[in-house]
Amino acid sequence: MFASGIILDRHQCSCHTVAMEVQFTPEQEVRLGQIASVEGIAPTRLVRDAAIRLIEDDARFRAGVRKGIDQADQGLFIEEAEMDARISRLLNI
Repeated sequence: MFASGIILDRHQCSCHTVAMEVQFTPEQEVRLGQIASVEGIAPTRLVRDAAIRLIEDDARFRAGVRKGIDQADQGLFIEEAEMDARISRLLNI
């Protein structure tokens, strides 16, 4: 919920889902309102979409970490020079 009393959308996925309130400072609310206005969406949708992206990014990151740990447990490592080369290619250095 915004401090001004705006309630975030209550899209329920299961019967165990409860509404969540998020408190913002007045300055943060103004900034969210400005961004939402530029994007042409409601501030609540902006916040919901951002939270969903965060959840999805976090899931991908955690899956990558688990995969790396599994590979390390199996002894699947690469040499430092190969890692440096891969990073250089990724960064186009």
